[in-house]
Amino acid sequence: MSNKFYITTAIDYVNSAPHIGTAYEKIGADVIARFMKLDGFDVHFQMGNDEHSINVKKAADAKGISPQKYCDQMKKEFENIWNELDISYNGFIQTSEERHLKGVQKLFSTIEANGDIYKAHYEGWYCESCEAYLTQKDLVNGLCPNHKSKPALFKEENYFFALSKYRDKLLNHIKKHPEFILPDIRRNEILSLLNEGLEDISVSRASFPWGVPLPNDPSHVVYVWVDALINYITAIGFTDDEKEFKKWWPADIHMIGKDITRFHCVIWPAMLMSAGIKLPKTIFGHGFVSLNSEKMSKTLGNVVTPSDVIKDYGSDALRYYLLREGSFGRDSDFTWDNFIKRYNGDLANELGNLVSRTIGMASKYLNSKVTPPSSKLKDPLEDNLKKSMLNLLPQIRDCLDFSKNDINFHNALSIIWEAMAHADRYINELKPWEIAKAENSTDKINSIIYHLTESLRIISLLLTPFMPKTAESIWNRLGLNEIGNFKDQRFSSIEKWGGIKKEITLKTSDPLFLRTDIKVNTDKPKQKEVTMDNTTSPIQQLNDQIDISEFAKIDLRVAEILSAEQVEGADKLLKINITLGNEKRQIVAGIAQHYKPEELVGKKVVVVANLKPAKIRGVESRGMLLAASDENTISILTPLKDVSVGSKVK
Repeated sequence: MSNKFYITTAIDYVNSAPHIGTAYEKIGADVIARFMKLDGFDVHFQMGNDEHSINVKKAADAKGISPQKYCDQMKKEFENIWNELDISYNGFIQTSEERHLKGVQKLFSTIEANGDIYKAHYEGWYCESCEAYLTQKDLVNGLCPNHKSKPALFKEENYFFALSKYRDKLLNHIKKHPEFILPDIRRNEILSLLNEGLEDISVSRASFPWGVPLPNDPSHVVYVWVDALINYITAIGFTDDEKEFKKWWPADIHMIGKDITRFHCVIWPAMLMSAGIKLPKTIFGHGFVSLNSEKMSKTLGNVVTPSDVIKDYGSDALRYYLLREGSFGRDSDFTWDNFIKRYNGDLANELGNLVSRTIGMASKYLNSKVTPPSSKLKDPLEDNLKKSMLNLLPQIRDCLDFSKNDINFHNALSIIWEAMAHADRYINELKPWEIAKAENSTDKINSIIYHLTESLRIISLLLTPFMPKTAESIWNRLGLNEIGNFKDQRFSSIEKWGGIKKEITLKTSDPLFLRTDIKVNTDKPKQKEVTMDNTTSPIQQLNDQIDISEFAKIDLRVAEILSAEQVEGADKLLKINITLGNEKRQIVAGIAQHYKPEELVGKKVVVVANLKPAKIRGVESRGMLLAASDENTISILTPLKDVSVGSKVK
């Protein structure tokens, strides 16, 4: 079995800087690349920029510079953003590079020599924003379905690729290799497209000078999408390094947005078939990230860039939020409100506080020095903690195994957070602060803190693909650099317990994450420092006071739950149908990790009845369920006495 792993992302148009939706793909690919490297694979992670487009030419013209100079400037801007996000790519290609130009011409000539290129007249629709030819059936009310704009009617004599010739071959390949297109919702879309039949496609432009000249006719340039797709092989030596190309190709996974599956799952494999080149093993079409349930768009002015988040909260906070919100194959939503809740709850209160508690207790009771405990010191709670930690890696492998249809980053993180909760319970059950009151308690406390430190050693490595800076910071704070350099670690080191084989010195420092003010709007809240006790969780502060007239605006009602079910792709959300007596409604509540759907049916609850309707993960919610929560528990509010459904809560 080959130990290589080749992963790519879609290359990006450079007519504008990336937003967090663009970053979502790169972060997801980075997690897979880092995970495979930690799991012992030789990884090549490829990214790049797509430069031969009409929009790039227009952007360069607007600045009064050449397209090449513009593209070189944008490369620096893109790479700065990817570096801020700790994207660990080790290959980056520009489609204006000479190696790419030669590779495109080489593949085009091969396809032409095999009889699949011919010249003909083209007349049809072309969307400049998509850089795509559209058929009449692609249009929605005469408009491009993606950009809601009227495409241009395009007439030109072009070169065509005999795509229709490969319909049956593509169908057979997909049926024989279901892992070729994932998740299954994308595969079904492509199968439907193929079953409708394929038409030959135009693969050149004669009226546009910025691009790769056709080797058989330099008056034409290669159609931008055909040009762009070939980057996956030109980046790894297709043109000039046969040994390197054979090492990495075929790609193990192309990671792309769901809107460009037709190009990657139909046109690209057909081109490779024509040229006699192996197909990539998997093409994964991930979902989109919306902003407050709306598609991000420069036109709408609702774009959030990675820098908007990173400058105040750091790159790992953004990485965590985007990966934690739902399965990678489905759409997810970014709101500042939810981001802050995740930041304060998951990162500051839970992860940060566990690290602070461990380091604080080591400082208080052991002068910050922890040593491997005596084998005579055994406790059932310690054995349970050990088993919990050693079971993490197989579970995370399973969540990130994309051959099983989806990539469940959110479940992987949920599993790691549950392990942290186990470590917190371990502290609370053993109560080292009570043990410390007895004489000769040092060995027992050392054993407790050793088990916590060893647990965090395992957790820090498992967090590395998701939150690389945070993971390394935990490693160094715990003094684990005394047993090995963080960057040299591999998952093989956490398959057994007892990696800390000598005394280490834990280092007291500021909290990993500082809690921040919570604001329910799109303004970015400012951080404020809070005091965190080393053995207890921080207490949430009360909100600003309101007067009775403001409270009177809230219409609280007693409702009865008729049914409940999990929201697909969202591990914390339940879709709940309620009755208010004379009206039935649907609400979405983040209680799925604390209540099973079936145990809610028939319960009377309190809801905010006059809240504006909102879409959460694409599911409409008309109202809000009231619940109390602390760091570990959510409890829905129910009437103590039997009152009528629809009763007003005063």
